[in-house]
Amino acid sequence: MSTTNTLQVALIQSDLVWENPPANRKQFEKKINSLSNNIDLVVLPEMFTTGFTMDASAVAETMEGETVQWLQNLAQKKSVAITGSIVVNENDNFYNRLLFVHPSGKIDFYDKKHTFTLAGEHEIFSAGTERTMVDYKGWKICPLICYDLRFPIWARNTEDYDLLLYVASWPKPRIEAWDSLLKARAIENMSYTIGVNRVGVDANNYEYTGNTVCYDTLGNCLAKNNKRTEDILIVELNKEAQIKIRNRFRFLDDRNEFILQ
Repeated sequence: MSTTNTLQVALIQSDLVWENPPANRKQFEKKINSLSNNIDLVVLPEMFTTGFTMDASAVAETMEGETVQWLQNLAQKKSVAITGSIVVNENDNFYNRLLFVHPSGKIDFYDKKHTFTLAGEHEIFSAGTERTMVDYKGWKICPLICYDLRFPIWARNTEDYDLLLYVASWPKPRIEAWDSLLKARAIENMSYTIGVNRVGVDANNYEYTGNTVCYDTLGNCLAKNNKRTEDILIVELNKEAQIKIRNRFRFLDDRNEFILQ
């Protein structure tokens, strides 16, 4: 795979059609097809085909299902990587699974570690046990999901990743925590940090205001939409610039050593 110093990323902040994968695939395909050809990575929200539903048995797909095939076909057609999470049924277990689909069709995936107990997600979905490090165009990417954001140890940058990525369905009442925690994750891990959240109101009457954002290595905001509107934000990440900052401020060298169990 070719490597690149800059990564062009499209962050798609969208409303979702409740528990309707065909309708959501259709709207996201239109949005992705509208992108220019220089985009390297497209980021979609959590459970982007259904909304944040706990009716997993009604909407779950397999790794050979329609959404996975759709992602592979679209990634190959547009020569772009696409990531976001869906509900997956595997070995009689349900997972809130983030898929990272490469332009070649190759798939890396991450199962949400911290299931959202407040909504009963832990009673329906099996929790993941391992982080995933995605190697894409010479960039090391750490993808996580929504509630994982509240647990800094799980995002701890021990692998010297280049990009920390969260996909989410983070509701309006706690949106200030979303803003604060994303900025903190960027600063403490000295990494580009992206959070893509949905907008709109779901079937449970939860409102989502977006606040999709990208921070740089020092916590400076590169792009943000907090207007509660559908939007596509385009950000350019520069690996060399990040390395220079890390070499100047060697904060990661002073990390405490401990074992996560």
